[in-house]
Amino acid sequence: MMKHNRILAAVGGFFAGALNGLLGAGGGMVVVPLLDKAGLPPKKSHATSVCVILPICIFSAVLYLTSGRVSLSDASPYLLWGTLGAAAGSWILPKMNSVWLKRIFGLLMIWAAYRMLVR
Repeated sequence: MMKHNRILAAVGGFFAGALNGLLGAGGGMVVVPLLDKAGLPPKKSHATSVCVILPICIFSAVLYLTSGRVSLSDASPYLLWGTLGAAAGSWILPKMNSVWLKRIFGLLMIWAAYRMLVR
């Protein structure tokens, strides 16, 4: 890995972790463009982003649970359906056209930005 890519990975990884801790899995908005810039194809960028974000999410969840800021009973209504949605998404991703994947991701980023700005 070239020095530029290592620096980019370190900075991007830090911001992905910080966003995840602040916004809850928002780190994917940093990791996917970072992986695209590193030259990964779109589908691989999205799949790799999930693999990067998973340990960060687990770590953040443990910190929130152990500090008493959230309880498992708060999260439990979403776990089954979130797991089923994750399975559906990982099944759909390889079948999806890369152009549409980029468009959907971009629209979700715009929607998230809009909601954050107006609420």
